[in-house]
Amino acid sequence: MGPMDLFDVLIPLSLAAVLTALGVGLFALFKGGDFGRSYSNKLMRLRVLLQFVAILVLVTAFYWRSRHR
Repeated sequence: MGPMDLFDVLIPLSLAAVLTALGVGLFALFKGGDFGRSYSNKLMRLRVLLQFVAILVLVTAFYWRSRHR
């Protein structure tokens, strides 16, 4: 499996992780109660971290593609 094959898996996986954290975080935020108080802020922080990872994966993939054409 070459590097571009790896990026073909990592890019959708990282984007799906961001979408999942966002969805569950919004659910926790609107649900309220104990669950909302304890998890909504943590999930939104996780989303920011996952967005950073997704951006790193995308930038690395574009860099790799431009250098190895």
